[in-house]
Amino acid sequence: MTGARRRGDGTRAVHAGLPAGEQGEPFLPGPTFAAPFHAAGDPHEVPFSYGRHHNPTWTRYEAALGEIEGGQATAFASGMAAVTAILLPALRPGDVLVAPSDCYMSVRTIAEGYLSDRGVEIRLVPTATDAVLDAIEGARLVWLESPSNPGLDVVDLPLIVERSHAAGALVAVDNTLATPFGQRPLEIGADFSMSSDSKHISGHSDLVLGHVATGDPALTEQIVHWRTHTGSIPGPFEAWLAHRSLATLDVRLERECANALAIAEFLAARSDVSGVRYPGLPGDPAYALADRQMDRFGTVLGFEIEGAERAEAFLDACELVAGATSFGGLHTSAERRGRWGRDAVAPGFIRLSAGCEDADDLIADMAAALDRL
Repeated sequence: MTGARRRGDGTRAVHAGLPAGEQGEPFLPGPTFAAPFHAAGDPHEVPFSYGRHHNPTWTRYEAALGEIEGGQATAFASGMAAVTAILLPALRPGDVLVAPSDCYMSVRTIAEGYLSDRGVEIRLVPTATDAVLDAIEGARLVWLESPSNPGLDVVDLPLIVERSHAAGALVAVDNTLATPFGQRPLEIGADFSMSSDSKHISGHSDLVLGHVATGDPALTEQIVHWRTHTGSIPGPFEAWLAHRSLATLDVRLERECANALAIAEFLAARSDVSGVRYPGLPGDPAYALADRQMDRFGTVLGFEIEGAERAEAFLDACELVAGATSFGGLHTSAERRGRWGRDAVAPGFIRLSAGCEDADDLIADMAAALDRL
């Protein structure tokens, strides 16, 4: 309703995308498994005709995502499928892409390999407001990741969106780390808000999905067209699981963000840990800017233990911290990020994703592991 108060994040997460209640029917209908649907005659006169084009389970999940994003959402088989649905249709030979030099490694692979080989000029710059602004002249698309992964740097999103549009560029924001309950890129004018739904959105570390949200019907049509003809569609069961899990996003984030701050404060007080990064930690270089434009500071933090061997020994000694490369799940997880060889981080840099365990237990576990070193 126009002018109506926007309901809280928890309420919207619980009710997002649910059909109107019907007597004897479940709150969230189960997944629909189908390749063809009954669709005699004109296929445009039936809501569903073929499973690569549409599916009622996606429709409900996309409606839910659209409600929390503030736009129209399109679901994909993975976060990288969502990334390529933005990058590849938008860019032609001679176009310019501005992207973070410290963004997710697979985005850089697409940019520096496939796009560069096809004549797209790639300008990789640090995740810093001035660096991005200095690079946008003549750009077709500006790709942003704020907070960055794994460096946890933050840029002035509203300013960059404004300047990029003035320069004639589209703006896409990888919002995986912040989530739509941490910041809403479409509300500040970004053209695309993208997320790997394998992380916080589904939150249980049991599926791979992604989505793109836009506020422009023409861009949505472009995204859907790409998905349909490349076949990068989500499975109905995965979409149903993600929709079910979305209902607890607010409560999961409340615990996980509180745990992340408590862990960051604990680590910052240790003499055997350095370089603690968390945008919600007062004193972090990104804190002032993050505090101005984020509702939540996220679940991910970074820190350094001297040397790769000691960092690995710390992770091995933790009992409650799973060694894993993802983030945003119920279980606290961490990894020595330098083991992949693609991020400009110290050998002992650790990226940690705070889960939903009790903070006191997590801190005691990490304290014991550090003391063993």
